[in-house]
Amino acid sequence: MIISSIGDYREAARRRLPRFLFDYIDGGAYAEETLRANVADLSGIRLRQRVLRSVGELDLSAEWFGERAALPVILGPVGLTGMFARRGEVQTASAAAKMGAPYVLSTVSICSIEEVASQCARPIWFQLYVLKDRGFMRHVLERAQAAGVRTLVFTVDLPTPGARYRDAHSGMSGPYAAQRRLLQAMARPAWAFDVGWRGRPHDLGNVSRYLGKAVGLTDYIGWLSANMDPTIGWADIEWIREFWKGPLVVKGILDAEDARDAVRFGADGIVVSNHGGRQLDGVPSTASALPAIADAVGTDLVVFVDSGVRSGLDVLRMLALGARGVLLGRAAAFALGAAGQAGVERMLRILRDELRVAMTLTGLSAVSKAGRDLLV
Repeated sequence: MIISSIGDYREAARRRLPRFLFDYIDGGAYAEETLRANVADLSGIRLRQRVLRSVGELDLSAEWFGERAALPVILGPVGLTGMFARRGEVQTASAAAKMGAPYVLSTVSICSIEEVASQCARPIWFQLYVLKDRGFMRHVLERAQAAGVRTLVFTVDLPTPGARYRDAHSGMSGPYAAQRRLLQAMARPAWAFDVGWRGRPHDLGNVSRYLGKAVGLTDYIGWLSANMDPTIGWADIEWIREFWKGPLVVKGILDAEDARDAVRFGADGIVVSNHGGRQLDGVPSTASALPAIADAVGTDLVVFVDSGVRSGLDVLRMLALGARGVLLGRAAAFALGAAGQAGVERMLRILRDELRVAMTLTGLSAVSKAGRDLLV
């Protein structure tokens, strides 16, 4: 099929991936109202079209924590990426490095920190959940530091997994899940050979190394549910801040008071996020929550945002609303599932070209200058 947008990559991924994987990427929590609002509210942001602004030279680069990026985007953490394409985390990290963008490896990745870091030409970032087993947290942080990870993204909006109905219907979880996944894989022979067969092992690399045994897809949902920690508090941020010497970004902020607390407890950045609509349905979209949060913290830390971004135009909208960088989750996952590393690279080129057009038509010469003056 012809690929000209991130939406096209979504359709291409739907055709290539078994249903349980596509729905895992595509779905949200409960009735998926917040998932839809993330996209709808962002697309409803109106920008000022300006003319005769002399913007022949465009600067799309961004800098966070002393690290330069070619675009104001980061490929955000997505669990089980190694199931979307063969050794998918390595392919995604390699694509990001080639395109000059940071990549955040998920705690629940198929490929381990060491495998990804050793094959990526650019230092990766690492995402950590708060888990009941603090020994695992310390173990994985030590490994991340040894592998050259500089920036830690600490996800705080998952004290318990959200109610994701699609996963139960698709075979990711629920009755006879393994049998349903097998039947779906058989219906996607290209994926079954390239990923299902050649992409083994399919265990959670970071978890398996700590436990000393393989923790695979069959155990994933149960392990995650059993180890998420509802007792998470700001004291956990202090514990990590004492141990982690590099930049610390708190992901999952959706309220201005929580953003101010992140400043007080020593975070270097936050990600305004509702987990892509995959946790608590009915909460505000990130586009609607972002301006108040950005105003609340000012320049005290770096404000990132995710959820609902489907184009370079959306990236500019988020920057205008107050973000200094945008994390991409589904966009990269769809591109990877459709065409591997080449798909992720092309997705970033499409997004770059869309951003260039949007900047030119709004009279913006550099993404660092994006602000509320771009908004109608």
